Amino acid sequence: MKHHSIALAGLLLVLSLPASANEDIVQRGFQARFPDMKVESVARTPFPGVFEVVFDGQVVYTDEKLTWLMTGNLFDLRTAQERNLTRERRDQIATVALARAQSNAIKRVRGNGRRVIYTFEDPNCGYCRDLQRELNKLNDVTVYTFLLPILSADSNEKSRAVWCAKDRAKAWDDLMNRAATPAAAPRSCATPIEDNQALAQRFGVRGTPAVYLANGQQIGGYLPADRIEQALAGVR
Repeated sequence: MKHHSIALAGLLLVLSLPASANEDIVQRGFQARFPDMKVESVARTPFPGVFEVVFDGQVVYTDEKLTWLMTGNLFDLRTAQERNLTRERRDQIATVALARAQSNAIKRVRGNGRRVIYTFEDPNCGYCRDLQRELNKLNDVTVYTFLLPILSADSNEKSRAVWCAKDRAKAWDDLMNRAATPAAAPRSCATPIEDNQALAQRFGVRGTPAVYLANGQQIGGYLPADRIEQALAGVR
């Protein structure tokens, strides 16, 4: 009877732990196992014993004791409309990260600006210039463009010149629409280019342009205006 009492007391202790206790155990264990990775969050999934771990913008899954680790998409098939839980979570992460980084982007507002698009672009990218022509056709949209000079050293100089111009939006439009390069940036002018590169790396962006919606969904690179309109119409 004594042994049963001790076992019952232990069970009650486990059951009385706050819901976050298991998440804390997983976070400490994951951080100890992978010290070079920054754990951003740990959360239970709808499935028993499976925890979601977000680190450096990536989503993986594990158990409380870290006896296994899974990457890839986790689908919830319990409803008629299957849900890609991993994609949903990645979109949530991107939504927050992009919104927080808006001050590092060139902002252009057309009409009421109620719809939002984010782009990563290189000033020497031909497809970026093609995208600019399509964006020019849109109304009631706010476009945040993160300068991502990855093609050449000249791309970096042009990006700095645009960012340090008195009117960044006009300087970018003039460059992409008419190939009019603004005056060279003074050495003292600080730019967010390194931050933009880190943000792009977080999302796995390896080329330009890359286009994201306000809900964090990446809709591709170059897209014609009608495809962009269709994607915007699906944002809830």
